[in-house]
Amino acid sequence: MIRLYDYWRSGASYRVRIALNLKGIPYESVPVDLRSREQNGAEYRMLNPQELVPALELEGKILTQSPAILEWLEERYPEPRLLPADPDARAVVRAMAALIACDIHPLNNLRVLNALRSEFAATDEQIQQWMARWTMSGFGALETMTKVFGKGFAFGDTPTLADCHLVPQMYSAERFHIDLTPYPRLCAAAKRARALPAFDRASPVDVKKC
Repeated sequence: MIRLYDYWRSGASYRVRIALNLKGIPYESVPVDLRSREQNGAEYRMLNPQELVPALELEGKILTQSPAILEWLEERYPEPRLLPADPDARAVVRAMAALIACDIHPLNNLRVLNALRSEFAATDEQIQQWMARWTMSGFGALETMTKVFGKGFAFGDTPTLADCHLVPQMYSAERFHIDLTPYPRLCAAAKRARALPAFDRASPVDVKKC
């Protein structure tokens, strides 16, 4: 049995839950409460020295970092495909995923926001502006890519790793009241993905669908 150490609101954990569900892989969820800093405890640090979620445990092995976990799932459990067969198309999907995982999500991560508050005395209004700046910059590019490559989903006509990344980032944008009207294709792709049971079962309990 796979164990997934996660936090229900973590975007990175959310991605992995979606992929596990899409591939029909049973797993045990082991909550790690970021609010009480459980991830900083000695027991969890033994699993993940970076003290972040998610971590995936299988057969005595521990995998960390959601992009690496998602790639491992795709290699270990290749059906249904979350990366296209064509290498050029695979590169596009990976770029769309990385746009979120590398350029939007880290800058809006809880530990970054906490550092802005504690070390730079950022106000709530400034935090909101910070989050909107990086989200909207990335979503602008992603909207264009979805216009070119999407056929109902972010890429193509079936869910891919791009959707596994998009839906959690949309959830974050909605939570923080970021204006999504400039991104109709992203909203449409997220809506279609969220209608699938695999995405719905992975959703945080307070999800508000655009």
